[in-house]
Amino acid sequence: MTWALFALLAYVAAQLLLGVVVSRRIKTEDDYLVAGRSLGPVMATFSIFATWFGAESCVGAAGEVFRHGLSAVSSDPFGYGVCLLLFGAVFAAPLWSRQLTTLADLFKQRYSPGVERVVALMLIPGSLLWASAQVRAFGHVLAATGQLPEPIGIAFAAVLAVTYTSFGGLLADAYADLIQGAVLILCLLILLCAVVLGEGGVGATWTVLTRNGPELAAPTLSPLASLNNWAIPILGSLFAQELVARTSASRSRRVAQRSVFYAAALYLFVGSIPVVLGAIAHHTLPGADPEQVLATLARKHLPSVGYLIFAGALVSAILSTVDSALLVCGSLVSHNLASLAMRDASERQKVLLARVSVVAFSGVAYLLARSAESVHGLVQEASAFGSAGVCVAGTLGLFSRRGGPLSAYGAMAAGTLAWLYAAYVAELETAFLCSLGAALAAYLACSLFEQQRAAAPLRQLSEDPEPR
Repeated sequence: MTWALFALLAYVAAQLLLGVVVSRRIKTEDDYLVAGRSLGPVMATFSIFATWFGAESCVGAAGEVFRHGLSAVSSDPFGYGVCLLLFGAVFAAPLWSRQLTTLADLFKQRYSPGVERVVALMLIPGSLLWASAQVRAFGHVLAATGQLPEPIGIAFAAVLAVTYTSFGGLLADAYADLIQGAVLILCLLILLCAVVLGEGGVGATWTVLTRNGPELAAPTLSPLASLNNWAIPILGSLFAQELVARTSASRSRRVAQRSVFYAAALYLFVGSIPVVLGAIAHHTLPGADPEQVLATLARKHLPSVGYLIFAGALVSAILSTVDSALLVCGSLVSHNLASLAMRDASERQKVLLARVSVVAFSGVAYLLARSAESVHGLVQEASAFGSAGVCVAGTLGLFSRRGGPLSAYGAMAAGTLAWLYAAYVAELETAFLCSLGAALAAYLACSLFEQQRAAAPLRQLSEDPEPR
């Protein structure tokens, strides 16, 4: 399989070349971070789909179904698909109207520069975990060629990812997403057909899936635990910078909203394919590595050329997602955290800082990918970490005048502390719901205090006797 590895790397090199060529059009920070706000409906739709449809949707979802059965599919594709639908229906249009460069800009506009920087610091760990999941999945695909041990595959994946990302920017990423998304959809459909035919057709495949039905039945969960599992992907990813960036990059309010709906429909349809393949592999590939299920099925049921095309499509989709996640970290550092020090910087210097930040965070993502137990676990952590407070403060700040900087600080602090305690100390099944409740309670309590403090001078003035 040495030739296969070289062919796969050549495919990746072509993607890198595309990023380098398109990146020559980048002149300003807006070009690098939000594609010059020029994306049309097709580009925006495929960019959202390809960014959302990464390692978790392919490697993670198939592996979780292979390992635990159909009970593992609440988050992907359905939870994250619902997240896209909710975002398109409620948030896409008003966020586009604010002409944001990063999500932290919303908190600067609505609350204060201090809140902006705290939000930026809270968003970076989640994006790093997301990027680490992609790097780990990329390493699994390279390792599946049989020529690279998994640790070396992950290291090589990190090097390729940082090279691709530092050159690209959102403009190059959007062009690549259009190609990568179309190829991935086609390859997943071909693989599904090949696996079904290899098992003897639709009827035989259905028999395989149902012959041990109880084995794939969902375990009994309490209503609150089930609600928690759905809330993590839906509300935990609602204010994701990766999604907000593509909304801001759309050329109109209408394009921003409709592209999210189109991407959600595409995501739910295509995301169901790895779920079905993981369920089939549960019965037909006993003893396989859960995180290499798709690659193993492709090697078993596709000819060599077909396997290479599938592996290349999977790698390029992962590159698209890791590009977006690392770009988030770079944008938050260069645009929000370093804004005071870089106040007089030129556009070229701002872009350079963003690229240097991307390289630095790629190294951290590699270390996280090496130490993690699974792709699915990384993505769950990325969706839950610190997101409750951001979700509460962002939603109320966008649609309500209630609350100020203290309310935002309180929500983010309470949400993060409650999640850390519930998840790691108390080990509750409802850790994310606890963090949401704590964030909301803190926001409302602090908003009452702010309201009373603002009213105190007026009340004191009215109580003072009139001068004689």
